[in-house]
Amino acid sequence: MTIVVGGEALIDLVPQAAGELRAHAGGGPYTTARTLGRLEQDVHYLGCISDDGFGARLRAQLIEDGVKLDTVVETPLPTTLALAELDERGAATYRFYSEGTSAPALEPDAALAALPETVDFLHVGTLGLVMEPTALALQAVVEAVAERALIMVDPNCRPTFIPDRGTYRRSLAATLRFAHVVKVSNDDLEYLEPGVDPIRAARNLLEDGPRVALVTLGGDGAMIVTASGETTVAAPRIEVVDTIGAGDSFGGGFLAYWQSKGLDRAALEDADTVRAATTFACVVAARTCERAGADPPRWSDLDGDL
Repeated sequence: MTIVVGGEALIDLVPQAAGELRAHAGGGPYTTARTLGRLEQDVHYLGCISDDGFGARLRAQLIEDGVKLDTVVETPLPTTLALAELDERGAATYRFYSEGTSAPALEPDAALAALPETVDFLHVGTLGLVMEPTALALQAVVEAVAERALIMVDPNCRPTFIPDRGTYRRSLAATLRFAHVVKVSNDDLEYLEPGVDPIRAARNLLEDGPRVALVTLGGDGAMIVTASGETTVAAPRIEVVDTIGAGDSFGGGFLAYWQSKGLDRAALEDADTVRAATTFACVVAARTCERAGADPPRWSDLDGDL
């Protein structure tokens, strides 16, 4: 079974002591792909990566983590950058430097041509749903595999990067029409549905198409929302270093559970299976938060947590 993860790859610049910046390989979908690779799944990263030095680093990290590069589209444009700012709890906000860079450059024809012959799972999200032409490319891919793949969407909304919320919400609805799982945080829901109760807001997203909404709650775990009800899953108690990549690794953990068990989208109707996958996803996200930067765990790091 094959997973394709589509979206941006970039470099996170994270402030350190004495005014220094440390560069980490990043981008939401890129981190999701790395998580799946480290969890020993058959995963392909779909997106543009520069031929510059940062791009070489991004490729090398994918290879090291077991992610296949046959769906990577090379570009001479410089690597996209994100400046991360951490608060006292380790939570990150970002400023993006994207104009004329690699991440937005994926064209629909190139994306469709790069797809493997068989796609069983597709994960798309974050800036890839906003940047053009990458957003058009990912929508084309979503529609191309919708009849056969389980599709998971992670909006991972970045308000400072989105020009108009209404336009973005309509575009997201067009993507969710073909999706089966949507993963969101409370911050995402507040942006998408201002002032609406989180459960109601998540259920509103289900009206666009998905069967399941997974609402991440940080240290409190996650909530599974369906048309008929909601269930909360606890997260392990940990010492948080930072939260960079936590939501992305959560999505990777969910799909890793699904693929490792040989499940398809029909299994989304089984509440116990969805709960087990969500519990595993919370563990994967927690282990990511125990380390600096987007550094998801490997199977060997999860002994006793499976």
